[in-house]
Amino acid sequence: MKHVLLTLFSLFAFNAKAQNFKNPESLFDPTPYGFSHASSVAVSGELVFISGQSGGLGKEHLLNESFREQTQVALKNIVTVLDNYNLKPENVMKITILIVDHSQEKLKIWNEEINKVWKNKPFPASTLIPVPRLAIDGMLIEVDAIAFKAKK
Repeated sequence: MKHVLLTLFSLFAFNAKAQNFKNPESLFDPTPYGFSHASSVAVSGELVFISGQSGGLGKEHLLNESFREQTQVALKNIVTVLDNYNLKPENVMKITILIVDHSQEKLKIWNEEINKVWKNKPFPASTLIPVPRLAIDGMLIEVDAIAFKAKK
């Protein structure tokens, strides 16, 4: 793993001038918290790194108490960032899902909602991590992603 990360960092350093960071205007401004909604680096195409998207709705980052609704919003936020790169869910290579107080019921909801977004499978590689809490009180889910856009 260490070798893979060093290789990736070498590729990124080589293409440092090709770095791109995006914060879609319809999402809240993350800069006061020290991150961008997405970043990308050109590597025979473009890798897009999407920061963890919560179930917070819009610029106000309104959190509903419903796990399902937060899951829908988190996935919608991922799609919003993808749209800014002219990408679709099928371009996502890897996602990480953090779920507060994970349960089989929440896993079922996650599976139902991701199937609505990833209509043209295959699904990306993924990691689900149960956590006791997230960055902001009331956050029940956070999803990050890495997407790839091939050169034409």
